[in-house]
Amino acid sequence: MTPEELLTVDDLSATYKLPGGRQLTAVANVSFTVYKGETLGLVGESGCGKSTVGRSIMQLPPPTGGSVIFEGRDLAGLDAEALRRTRTRLHMIFQDPISSLNPRRKVRDIVAEPMAIAGVGTAAERERRVRSTLETVSLDPDRVMDRRPHEFSGGQCQRIAIARALIMEPYLVVCDEPVSALDVSVRAQILNLLEDMKAHYGLTLLFISHDLAVVKNISDRVAVMYLGRLCELAPSARLYEAPLHPYTAALLAAIPVMDPDRRQDPSRLLVGELPSPMNPPSGCRFRTRCPRAAARCAEIEPEWQEAEPGHFVACHFPLGSPA
Repeated sequence: MTPEELLTVDDLSATYKLPGGRQLTAVANVSFTVYKGETLGLVGESGCGKSTVGRSIMQLPPPTGGSVIFEGRDLAGLDAEALRRTRTRLHMIFQDPISSLNPRRKVRDIVAEPMAIAGVGTAAERERRVRSTLETVSLDPDRVMDRRPHEFSGGQCQRIAIARALIMEPYLVVCDEPVSALDVSVRAQILNLLEDMKAHYGLTLLFISHDLAVVKNISDRVAVMYLGRLCELAPSARLYEAPLHPYTAALLAAIPVMDPDRRQDPSRLLVGELPSPMNPPSGCRFRTRCPRAAARCAEIEPEWQEAEPGHFVACHFPLGSPA
């Protein structure tokens, strides 16, 4: 059975104007599809453009190039009213759980705000749904609804943020590093909660993170970004078993190993500094740190190609081929 496409990102670019007439291209020519009911992980080093992709999908702000097609409609082509109605079906969980919540408002108002903006339900109906959603994320409504965000821990604030994202029962939730600001002991609770919510609401997730160990456990497929571009995309198990791009292999080699008798291959670890996005390398952007780089890598940008069914890579000399 062919999976149903829910979101298609095609040739997405995001460019920002800087003082002095300069421009910064944070994301360039990114394309991928998210299928209904799956979790797509988006990983890469800090500053590679992951969060910019998530915000561009949400039109916060709109991308400067390409298209974001949700349920068959290009979000960039919608007027303000149509976009407002469409946003009831896709929501975002932001990276910092505390600063993403209005410190002056009570939890009952924070969680109910999407319903109020969309004009959904009466005051009594909103109250019932807020209570039900808070219970779903394991918060006691009687204890939390009349309190403000500063009275909660980071993990509790993230649960409130998740409740706000789920109150309209969306189809797609963009999770922008939802556990990176939390203690390790709390991360597992939030990840398990997201998995439970995915099953309960039939959600589709775009899960953004720099932690490959976290992404492996929650994602059906994984896309890898480097300096504003996608370099590999594959089913999760296949990517971790046999990565094709040297950058993906380097990220996997950097995952800590708890067994002292096992050591990672030092030849796969990253060397050198991350180039400036203001002046990215010519050709392949990873070539300045790649052990397999050749003259061709500096002259020609690698094409996005399907190396095997469902496994895409942008590399002139993918792992497993002659260097």
